[in-house]
Amino acid sequence: MAKIIAELCQNHNGDKNLLNEMIWAASESGADFVKIQSINAEDLTFRERFENGVVENGIQKVIKRPYRSEYERLKKLELSDKDHWFFIEQCQKAGVIPLTTCFTKNSVEYLSKFPWKTIKIASYDCGSIPLIKLISEKFEHLIISTGATFDNEIESTVNYLNSINKKFTLLHCITVYPTPLNETNLNRINYLKKLSPDVGFSDHSLVEKDGIKASIAALAFGADIIERHFTILKKDESKDGPVSINPQLLKELSEFAKMKLMDLRILVNELVPEFKQMFGEEFRELSQIELLNRDYYRGRFASVNNGKYTYNWEED
Repeated sequence: MAKIIAELCQNHNGDKNLLNEMIWAASESGADFVKIQSINAEDLTFRERFENGVVENGIQKVIKRPYRSEYERLKKLELSDKDHWFFIEQCQKAGVIPLTTCFTKNSVEYLSKFPWKTIKIASYDCGSIPLIKLISEKFEHLIISTGATFDNEIESTVNYLNSINKKFTLLHCITVYPTPLNETNLNRINYLKKLSPDVGFSDHSLVEKDGIKASIAALAFGADIIERHFTILKKDESKDGPVSINPQLLKELSEFAKMKLMDLRILVNELVPEFKQMFGEEFRELSQIELLNRDYYRGRFASVNNGKYTYNWEED
């Protein structure tokens, strides 16, 4: 039976009461994991080229994401020590596994004081082996998204984790927000299954248009874990609202996750008429949008030591 990660991401808007409501709603709707993001706005890096972005001949070369506005937005999403303890305790009471994303090397020691057994690594750090080494020393199980990551980076990380006998799961992910169904490229799951016995899918499709079709299709491909953004708010009440499912859709997804794989494969073409459009290729080039997002998000956060940035892929 596949597992479901309800990714709260930014949908709690920094509100502890809302965070608590979301934990219980996710639990009651069938989630196995509930995930937050341990963001520290002070780790946000200033990089001049993103202040105004770059457009050449009408083509976007560098995205625009000014530091100050991003810092202020992220600052509102920070969770304190007490908030982290509260989150973990409420997850335990609700019968779900608490999970978070570690964004910098400096955060590893901080997060290790909490009783996580599993830690999530974001797509843009899939190839950041120095960060992954530190996380591997502190936590039992790593869940690693592979979006906007080159195959040689994925394979280097897998080789390292295998060399230390570390338990890990790879998630197929397309870093296009939202992801059109015909760009989900679910055959990548087959590629990842050659590298790891545990493979899942992080779904960023547009909920209003496509519901949980991509997640159902990924389950039919044999995904062991589905990660979906989750909300109890209206879609326009948070940044991630448009790609976030509500409790009703989470309940439906959890029921599909319980189905036997062969039964689901018999039904999938009826449930998801676009299924064949979603196959794609096992091996593919990153799209221009993915490369733009990689350029920004890989290095968005870094450890600050003596006034100098140390990026996650750099040795100290």
